[in-house]
Amino acid sequence: MRQVGRLLRYATPYMFHVLASVVLMSLVGALDAFRVLLIGPIFNEVLNPGAKTEALPLFPGVNNIDLHQIIPRYFHNAWTVVAVALIGSTILKGIFDYLGTYLINYAGFGTITDLRNDLYSAILRRSVAFFHRHPTGPLLSTIVNDIERVQIAMSTVMAEFLQQFFTFLFTAVAVVLLGGKLAWVLLLFIPVVVGSARRIGREVRQTTRRGQDKLAEIQNILHETITGNRIVKAFGMELWETLRFRGAAKRLFRANLRSVSAAAISSPLMDVLGAIAVAVLLWVGRIEIQRGVFNAGTFLVFIVAVFKLYDPVRKFALFWNNFQQAAGASQEIFRVLDEKDEVKEKPAATVLPPFESSVKFEQVRFCYEDDTERCILDGVDLDVKRGEVVALVGSSGAGKSTLVHLIPRFFDVTTGKLLIDGHDVREVTLASLRSQIGIVTQETILFNDTVRNNIAYGQPHVSTDAVVQAAQAALAHDFIQKLPEGYNTMIGERGVRLSGGERQRLAIARAILKNAPILILDEATSALDSESEALVQAALGNLMAGRTVFVIAHRLATIRGASRIVVLENGTIADIGTHDALINRLGPYRRLYDLQFVDVDVPRTDITRIDVPNSVEVKS
Repeated sequence: MRQVGRLLRYATPYMFHVLASVVLMSLVGALDAFRVLLIGPIFNEVLNPGAKTEALPLFPGVNNIDLHQIIPRYFHNAWTVVAVALIGSTILKGIFDYLGTYLINYAGFGTITDLRNDLYSAILRRSVAFFHRHPTGPLLSTIVNDIERVQIAMSTVMAEFLQQFFTFLFTAVAVVLLGGKLAWVLLLFIPVVVGSARRIGREVRQTTRRGQDKLAEIQNILHETITGNRIVKAFGMELWETLRFRGAAKRLFRANLRSVSAAAISSPLMDVLGAIAVAVLLWVGRIEIQRGVFNAGTFLVFIVAVFKLYDPVRKFALFWNNFQQAAGASQEIFRVLDEKDEVKEKPAATVLPPFESSVKFEQVRFCYEDDTERCILDGVDLDVKRGEVVALVGSSGAGKSTLVHLIPRFFDVTTGKLLIDGHDVREVTLASLRSQIGIVTQETILFNDTVRNNIAYGQPHVSTDAVVQAAQAALAHDFIQKLPEGYNTMIGERGVRLSGGERQRLAIARAILKNAPILILDEATSALDSESEALVQAALGNLMAGRTVFVIAHRLATIRGASRIVVLENGTIADIGTHDALINRLGPYRRLYDLQFVDVDVPRTDITRIDVPNSVEVKS
């Protein structure tokens, strides 16, 4: 019910459409019941021409109705009355049904669109740690498949439900009026119907959730293998990945079958209960006719109304199953929406003034929430002045990337402070903080858009001249002009149509155009060949000019000119100084340097003597 309440809050802006649809669907239900009542006049009058129109018993216990007193003279013919009533009610029912269905679907689609937008916005706002915990596949499944389940329930199924509900309501009234005491026999079946629907619905909800989880597994495999298709091909893993996908597809198949088997039992069960109810009514009705309580025509209308009543009851079980599936899907949606975000902007956050003097780390510790025993950073003190180029070096896992990711608040410090010009980054708005930070990473992220839009990402209204100037400074202008459509060339997903060096120079051009005073270079050249690296290093030189720069580099040759080099070990600063000073200290930096540039005597292993499994063939 809590999830239903939250969905209804999303429907609040569309309440007029919902209410209008309810009114229209109630008229549809009333007209549906009215057409059932026409069976009486058809049987008693139209198909019995000798009968008098003034003797038209509609309900047991109700005096005969004199049609001459309530309809114009030219409608005294029973066939004319019934024909006009039948055609008119059908036309009105069609109009009301169309309008009601449109309005409830409008409200349903609008509600789900708002929910999907909020979910997407919430996912984008999450910290980097959130994406460490949630693989891409399940997130895609939530925002696509789970939303789709709820959308079907809130639009198409809801429209059908309203129509059937009011048909049931007005037909039930007709059944009570027509059948009198006989109608109360149907009450005996209500507990069985309701109890069965609840048990079936509970099972449907659980099996549907498991099916959605298996679908998320498939989407995760798809994402990994399609984005990593080159690695799959390079290692000849097509068959293995195909088998992995087929295994996941088989698990989804089984989960869907369990869901279908739970849902499919409802319709046969309602059929059996309906047949039993009709059989009981026929037996009781025959006795009542013999006693003179009913005539054959009235009892015929009653039975038809019961059959008309049965159809909505049978569908209610299907509706309930659909709503249970939507409830299972919405549970995952709201779980993602409600997940705690480690990085939050305070309500009273202030705007960070333009950067002027320093970036300072004061006794900074950082631990992941799920691993508080092992901190990535432990007591880091570092003061970086404006205009300095500070290089961060150390072995893998030393905390280099984590340290720089604290600056734009991709993570928040566990303890300690990170100050920019004396302002704690947790006290300022995220927009004002990140607008003053430019980032170029090893993994260049480009979008399936034009070259121009990739360079101007985040600044869509910037002039073309400014984009060209940024590209020239990044040494990218020449290769861009050689592309089929220049700056308007689509570069494909993740820039697949460009080389690594070209993609990196576009990323540098993007950072140059942003013109942020603080710059983070996270191994920006480590994946490039020597020629591309030379071009990128020249472009980086243009980018770094006049900025405060944090450089992470495994290639120590690229950071000799840094103002200071910070050596990290086990989350702490092991040493700090210029290149020459650190080389002379014979400390951890000298050890790293010697491993890269000095031919030290490292014990080597003869690969021909390695014991390998029999299935592995070693070729010389």
